Amino acid sequence: MQQMADVMQGAVTLLARLMLAAVFASAVANKVLHFSTTAAYMASEGVPVPKFALFGAIGLLLVGCLSLLLGAWTRIGSLCLLVFLAAATFYFHDFWRFVDAGQRQLQTIQFMKNLAIGGGLLTLAAYGGGPWSVDGWIAVKQEEAESTPKQRTVAKT
Repeated sequence: MQQMADVMQGAVTLLARLMLAAVFASAVANKVLHFSTTAAYMASEGVPVPKFALFGAIGLLLVGCLSLLLGAWTRIGSLCLLVFLAAATFYFHDFWRFVDAGQRQLQTIQFMKNLAIGGGLLTLAAYGGGPWSVDGWIAVKQEEAESTPKQRTVAKT
């Protein structure tokens, strides 16, 4: 029964990592391909030092996406993506600023969507990449190394 639970956990965490990485990978491509346009939009939304912020955003996205795809340093990668997501949500989905009911509703939906994605990232930050990840493989190897009796080396005199 435990074996089935381990397989299920591995499959589910792998799928979660891939689904979240896909969302952010498309953002990386868009920001790199449309760097100047994105920086100008960021400036219009009040982002301070937009070109510098965009380089930082792309860095967070790349580190986070690669981390989630490989399941390596998953906790750190998910926190990188969470930092990006929090800043993007604050600047670009600030529903509280809108007077127009339609725009307010649209931005509220986008805000709540990002809140849900953030919940998924927090889950990965809390529990890691799962057994089917580089992190999981390292944990197994460490456990094996710690459970193996150490051989004593006797110095020859």
